[in-house]
Amino acid sequence: MPVEFCGIELEHPIVNASGTYDALAARRVFGDAFERNFPFSAYVSKTITLDPRAGNPPPRLWELGQGMINSIGLPNKGLVRFVEEDLSEYATLPAPLIVSVMGFSVDELIAILEALDGRDEIAALELNFSCPNVKTGNIVGSDPVECEAMMTQLRAHSDKPMIAKLAPSTSRPDLVAMAAESAGADAVSLINTLPGMAFAPGTSRPWLGAGSGGISGPAVRAVALGQVVRVSTSVRIPVIGMGGVENSRDAQQLLDAGARLVAVGTENFRDPAAGNRISAGLAQPAESAANPD
Repeated sequence: MPVEFCGIELEHPIVNASGTYDALAARRVFGDAFERNFPFSAYVSKTITLDPRAGNPPPRLWELGQGMINSIGLPNKGLVRFVEEDLSEYATLPAPLIVSVMGFSVDELIAILEALDGRDEIAALELNFSCPNVKTGNIVGSDPVECEAMMTQLRAHSDKPMIAKLAPSTSRPDLVAMAAESAGADAVSLINTLPGMAFAPGTSRPWLGAGSGGISGPAVRAVALGQVVRVSTSVRIPVIGMGGVENSRDAQQLLDAGARLVAVGTENFRDPAAGNRISAGLAQPAESAANPD
């Protein structure tokens, strides 16, 4: 199922959600099999910030019956070490590289974009406007005025395709997506995790070290489907749909809802080869849909 996305030719519509698949670690573990069977048509890096981040205090995960709550908090090496230590290795992956970036101010994001703009290793940039696990993480991705203002300021600082990753914590994702489009976004992606929390067993104290986190997995699938339908019918730019994708049937529903690409997230933790399984299932005849892989 070849697909064109922002001028990039991809072999199929399945990519990874940022932060859910460590390609460099997978290469070390799986070796040649990793190269032969890379599970995604494009690889989205973990979110990079200007300065290094340690992330949130542990515990960082809580397992749900239909997914999990994570409070990772975007731990990463920071821009300089990412460029010096990791970018050249990411560039050797058997798929185009999309780098996810986040800033805590416009100036931080501009500095990141300007540093990455001339790097031929990078096919596109995903602007993470939607992480619920850091302070001020959601506002840009859930407010049309804030989103348009931010995109307007950022657009002049990179010629690369820009994907605005939106927050699900809004009643009008269509308005936020339209604002991103009008300000120059080349695509939008949704949904990120939904805010949530869990008590430690037998107590009324939060389990997660940061108190709360983001819900992902099958528990958010219906929300994702509803928001992707609403956004894809409101904008002309491509949509990356994600949220609770476990198999090819789930992926096909997001494609039917109007997504150009589908990102697999939480399922990667259970099955590192999920992307292969899901893309293969999409390529099967329609009558196979009753028994998805």
